[in-house]
Amino acid sequence: MKKIIPLLLCVLILCSGYRRPDKFQIDAVTNASRHNMMGTDYLLERCYYAAIQEFKIAISLNPDSQASAVYYNNLGQTYMLIGFPNLAEDCFERALKLYGLNFQYYQNLTACYIKLKKTNQMISKYSSSQNPLDKIMLGLLYIESGQTQRGIMTLDDFCMSEPDLIITHGVKSYLRDVTRK
Repeated sequence: MKKIIPLLLCVLILCSGYRRPDKFQIDAVTNASRHNMMGTDYLLERCYYAAIQEFKIAISLNPDSQASAVYYNNLGQTYMLIGFPNLAEDCFERALKLYGLNFQYYQNLTACYIKLKKTNQMISKYSSSQNPLDKIMLGLLYIESGQTQRGIMTLDDFCMSEPDLIITHGVKSYLRDVTRK
């Protein structure tokens, strides 16, 4: 019995999983991703306040990366769900600044502008822009404001001038859906 106790103590110490503090590091990127996933889970459960807080934590942990565009977009969509398009507008705009090649971000921002009744104001803003990606926004705004033909032509012009961009496939798919209607 006296020989078993020291042997058990040695086994417990070796198997305890003790980790030296100098090897322990906090990974903000991984934690941000986890908070984003928790936010989406809360969103599915319709716990909007908790979802908003989780998305904000994810953004604060990883503020200026391409992944943050997803967090901003999720936060914006949550604000739209609870009826605060004025708060969602900034989120969608930041998502586009961080990653401007996701077509869904353009569609979300367009829906936000429509809720805020800023469609005509934004059409004039994007009309004067030299950025080729702003043609996407302009085309969507034209279509949503009832100028469907003009919007289709604007988006088609974008697809012709930028055939190799990742976003072009999404724009073409959207154009197929719009022209079917």
